[in-house]
Amino acid sequence: MKITRIDKSRIDQADLENPVFGTQFSDHMLVCKYKNGKWEEPEIKPYGPMSFTPALHTLHYGQALFEGQKAYYMSDGTIGIFRPEMNAKRLNHSAKRMFMPEFPEDLFVDGLKQLVEIDRAWVPKKEGYSLYLRPFMFGSSEFVAARPSEEYIFCVVMSPVGPYYAGEVKVKVEETYTRSASGGVGSTKCAGNYGGAFFATDQARKEGYTQVIWTDHKNHELIEESGTMNVGFVIGDTFITPPLSDRILAGITRDSILTLLRDTDIVKNVEERPIKVEEVIAAAEAGTLKEVFGMGTAAVVSQISTIGFRGTDYKIETPKDGYAMKIKQALTAIRMGDADDKYNWMVRL
Repeated sequence: MKITRIDKSRIDQADLENPVFGTQFSDHMLVCKYKNGKWEEPEIKPYGPMSFTPALHTLHYGQALFEGQKAYYMSDGTIGIFRPEMNAKRLNHSAKRMFMPEFPEDLFVDGLKQLVEIDRAWVPKKEGYSLYLRPFMFGSSEFVAARPSEEYIFCVVMSPVGPYYAGEVKVKVEETYTRSASGGVGSTKCAGNYGGAFFATDQARKEGYTQVIWTDHKNHELIEESGTMNVGFVIGDTFITPPLSDRILAGITRDSILTLLRDTDIVKNVEERPIKVEEVIAAAEAGTLKEVFGMGTAAVVSQISTIGFRGTDYKIETPKDGYAMKIKQALTAIRMGDADDKYNWMVRL
């Protein structure tokens, strides 16, 4: 792998104590180009602009996808990347569906390790903070014919981040707009999934909510995701989350939480099954809806305090010692190296 280092680090200009999510970037980036049917040698180079013409394929036809993951400063002074091989697999799942070339998984993981090692000074040491890693791929041919790109660029940029959500998280059940449909690209992290969600989210924010709960495209009866996260409900002594499908993203945080819950006694029962809006509302009215929380890379675990449905707000407890926080603490302990990593989730540098 070719490595070109920056002449002088920009870290003295960075705010690692109070970073605004995804707005400042480390000194280096990884870039790899796909041409003539194969990936070329990757290069780690100084972070900076790329040059394209207005005919850039992805601007017209949306062949673009990304991943999100984190590197942590661990208790023993090492740096750990959380489950990078899972991000590599999910990126290639997205690539297949978007008719883009798969990126070699070993190169993905090795490239991340080398990039984080070079910019390790950018990993915040403050509790609850991390270095956010953003691998992405896009069609880089320059033509406006409606056909797949012939060339692609894979790139990784990195950004020091703090907590994603601050304060109370209120969500509204969305019954008009749809995030994804069966047979579509809902299970991928393609760029359009997120761009297409902005309008509905903005409408909810104008009503005083933080995010939306997405429901199925057909009848808006089944709960699918919460904003940009998977979602889980504790009803009685049971944790319930919707099953994966081609409409729901296979969250790595979701998978990790399910693994932890099945290996511990945090909750009595764990279920992956369809869950209707009416079941959740009935549980809220009966007082059996104990907690609701989102699960994702950016927020990790995000407690939801209110669910809005057809003009009524249902308040939900967000205890500091409840299910969500116990799950978050268990996951954080592994990420920080304070608990046995029996799953080998952390790739240490």
